[in-house]
Amino acid sequence: MRLVSICPSNTELAVYAGLGEFLVGVDNYSDWPEETLNELPRLGSDLSIDMDKVAALKPDLVLASLTVPGMEKNIEALKEYDLPYVIVPKAKTLSGIGKQLLWLGEQAEKREIGLEAHDRFYSWLEKYKKLSEQVQTRKSVYWEWWAKPVFTPGKQNWLTELTELAGGVNVFADQDQASVKTDWEDVYSRDPDVIGVVWVGVHKDKVKRKVIEKRPNWQEMSALKNNDLYILDEPHYCRPSPRLLIGLMKIASILHPTIYPTYSEGFDPMSMSAEDYDTKVT
Repeated sequence: MRLVSICPSNTELAVYAGLGEFLVGVDNYSDWPEETLNELPRLGSDLSIDMDKVAALKPDLVLASLTVPGMEKNIEALKEYDLPYVIVPKAKTLSGIGKQLLWLGEQAEKREIGLEAHDRFYSWLEKYKKLSEQVQTRKSVYWEWWAKPVFTPGKQNWLTELTELAGGVNVFADQDQASVKTDWEDVYSRDPDVIGVVWVGVHKDKVKRKVIEKRPNWQEMSALKNNDLYILDEPHYCRPSPRLLIGLMKIASILHPTIYPTYSEGFDPMSMSAEDYDTKVT
């Protein structure tokens, strides 16, 4: 099979579903796993794919997406070029991401591999659900996706579920949306215990902590008073893929280090089931 992925989350899903060996081209922003993608042709940004390059690869299947506004034109272009494609179903929840793994395996007639990945993923959700039940006092968390204008995940987003599994509460969970446009004053009024900065498409080294700290009145917020502002790896929080498990492990160990396991840098939870992990640790 010759497989093309035209957005980063689809690339990651494909690899976890056991389809990495079939990839023959990816979008410019796909960056994991490096060893798989380094030699592959790049086909443009996920909002502006070069369909001539895609067609030249003679794909058996193109993994498309509609997770970001603007991706619709890729679908229209795929139709114009008469290229075989599927639109990977949107996932607003962590459970939905698990279902995507199984769905992708079925699309490529690799259901058994997809099922194994699906089961591993769910084992971690179950483990963290049980751990979250031990948390007596949940910490409030503000996630910043963008600064000007301010965007943050609302109730209908995987980060709200991820926060709950980590023993916290998304301060914008009262907004029944996937993405909420707000302002610094609103964030200040909610006074979160913890701030997680994950600007979409921006490497954490490019985010200037001092600039965030200089926002009006923010020095009075609990998170800044207690030095609980964290600039985190955006791919572990902003892409609907199994790598969100890494983000879950990291933020959970920050919020409640006495309840959740410490995250070891470089560890991929999808490399084993939660049960195997517990056996290895003990």
